[in-house]
Amino acid sequence: MPRHVLVTGASNGIGLAIAARFAEAGDEVVITARGVDRLAAAADKLGAVGVPCDATDPDAVAALADQLPGQLDVLVNNAGGNQEFGLPEATDLHSLAALWRANLDTNLLSAVLVTEALQDRLRAGGSVISLGSIGAERGAGSYGAAKAALAAWSVGVSAELGARGITSNVISPGYIEHTEFFADRLTPQRRAALIGATHNGRPGNVDDIAETAFFLASPGARHITAQLLNVNGGAYVTR
Repeated sequence: MPRHVLVTGASNGIGLAIAARFAEAGDEVVITARGVDRLAAAADKLGAVGVPCDATDPDAVAALADQLPGQLDVLVNNAGGNQEFGLPEATDLHSLAALWRANLDTNLLSAVLVTEALQDRLRAGGSVISLGSIGAERGAGSYGAAKAALAAWSVGVSAELGARGITSNVISPGYIEHTEFFADRLTPQRRAALIGATHNGRPGNVDDIAETAFFLASPGARHITAQLLNVNGGAYVTR
């Protein structure tokens, strides 16, 4: 039986790859994004339903909930990104506060709002999967702090929903090639350093993350919850 899957921020990059992986398995997929035209193109490509939504806006999230199936099996909180790449450098306390709020809203509050709005629709045995970042371990300013907070929040979601057999986990990617994350700020030197930090000598790709998300929603992952899974080729190691 096909599952009902929602992936936020899925008009490109990692989110699109995750949505594609579930769609290829025959699941019924809904994707969201803020950009209407690109969202429509992505939904058409996948054979999915596209619903425009700014996941940081409570009213937009409430409206999203009204357009979804009555039950969901998988929720993927992918919407996010480093707002430091799109905003001017902070020069005073007001601009610093704006920068931090932008990253907290985009990377933490978005997941909190969507999950809160939809948790009652998650079927028993469902999955909440959120996208973190190696930046949480690297001291990456407001972005890293927001992703670290996301991981802490995910543990609470696991405790709250675990009695229904619903898991909550975070995937923490390292450098993933061919995404828009760095905008135009990734120099050849920086790219080489990111790849050089891995143990397997290659950049990550969107399919690495998509396959991990698909596994976390599978029957084989029902006893994996409240975890953070690093997918970075050894660039950051845990034990």
